[in-house]
Order: sequence, then structure tokens, then C-alpha cells
Amino acid sequence: MKSLMNKNCEQPVQICYCGNKKVFPQILLSVLSVAKNTESAVVVRIFTMDLHEVDPRFVPITDGQRAILEEVLRSKNELSRVYLVDAGEEYCRNLTGGKNEKGFYTPYALLRLLFDKFDLPDKLIYLDTDTMCCGDIAKLWAYDIEGYEFGAVKDYEGSFWINRHYCNSGVLLMNMKECRRTDLLGRVRKRVMNRRMFMPDQSSLNKLAKNKLYLPRAFNEQRGIRKDTVIKHFCRGMKWYGPFFKLYNYKQTDRDNVHEKLHIYCFDDIYAQYDELQKKYDFEI
Repeated sequence: MKSLMNKNCEQPVQICYCGNKKVFPQILLSVLSVAKNTESAVVVRIFTMDLHEVDPRFVPITDGQRAILEEVLRSKNELSRVYLVDAGEEYCRNLTGGKNEKGFYTPYALLRLLFDKFDLPDKLIYLDTDTMCCGDIAKLWAYDIEGYEFGAVKDYEGSFWINRHYCNSGVLLMNMKECRRTDLLGRVRKRVMNRRMFMPDQSSLNKLAKNKLYLPRAFNEQRGIRKDTVIKHFCRGMKWYGPFFKLYNYKQTDRDNVHEKLHIYCFDDIYAQYDELQKKYDFEI
């Protein structure tokens, strides 16, 4: 592991995303924000797979896209790396044919439930692709997760409508050693396969976790950005308009609505970097 140690001889920050080629722009923006805000070496693994026979849109992240992400990270710290993990075989072996396979979310949302099937570090950060860093992700990495299966922030709405302990799984600080000991992901896979749910993986992780660490809101901000925000999550939300609630779902790639609806402008320098990379490599938006 010597080649992956940063200049301070610390362990690199380990991050996992899951997705296909369609969400590459979200991952690129997320990685650009990570690179901007941390001096630490970062190792990113992207779990992907080819399911084009199920849906023509379900094609994997390419090695060319991986190389762009690695270029971004290495421009900040030369010890950073990006790897692709082909999870197709394990997905077909463990998650095909389940009751949530054709639900609201794509199959790629379930790939994190396969982390225990791969040789991963004992500690890692899982990020949804619709997350952006406003601060140093090493602050999250520094948390002691010993004795917990994962750390997470309470869901802004779920902790009110479902139960006060309900967490949002878009940002997870995972203790893979403990997850393997309790077989958390195996039990979650079984529940996802056999029970139809709107948010299958998130609800199952909440239901079945034996020990979870509640993290500060700063590490998964699901509403407006605050002074202490480290990670902004562009997840779905509700706004109150007179006698009605209205759902919204603006991703970081929808920059017009990020500006006009969410009134967020702090990522404009990252959008400029993104535009330069798009011109340089002419990748699809």
C-alpha cells in the first residue's frame, strides 16, 4: 500500500460511487468538488455494469471516463487513483429477479449492497452520484466508525414522516469489517429481493442495521447549504406552497435550476472546470 500513502503517511480517503455512463456528468462534478476541497490522496472506486440487454441506457462507465476522473484527482494529489469495478456478475448472481428490480430506481442503485462481495478496505465512504463537496471530505473520513456498521445523517423528511431514527443513505461512512461480521448487506439483499418497497435499499439498511452512528447534518445536507456544510446532497425534497406540498428533484447537473430554484452559486467555479473538460474531451452531457 506504500504507493497509495499520501505525503503525511496517512491512509488515502476511500470513496465508492455506483452508476452507469448516463450519470458520468454527476460523478465528474462530484469528483471535481472533492478535489477542490481536500489535500488528501483519494482512491475512488466506481461500481458499474453492463445491462444494455435489459435497457439500452444501462451501459457501464468507460475506461476513458475513469481516466478523466483520475486526471482531476491527480492534478491535486498525484497519489490519488480511480478504479472501475465490474459488478455485473455479482449483481446477476445476487440481485436479479427481485421484487424491486423494476422500481423507481435503476439497478445501479443496488450495487452498494454488493460491497461485501469484493475486496474493499475495511473503511470507506459511499457517495450517491448527486452529491457535491463544500468542504474537506477528510473530515468525514476522520470519524471513528469502530463498532458501527455505518455512519449516516438522519433523513430530513423520513425522520419526521417515517421515524425519528430514519437515515438518508446517500452518504455512508461504512465499516466493512463490521458489515461482514453482522452480514448486514446479505440480510439487506434478501429483504430487497423478497419485499416490494419504494426505497428498497435505504429502508432496508435502516430496518436491519444493528449499530449505526448518527452523523452531523453537515455531512449530508439535504436542503440549503449552511456555513458548516461539507457535503451537499441534491436529493428529492418537498417545499410548502400555500396549502400544498410540491416535490422537487434538481440534480447538480441541472445548473439553471440549481441557480434559479435552489439559489446555490458556490459551485460555479466547478461548473467552469467541468465545461473546460467537456470541451477538451468532448464527452456526452
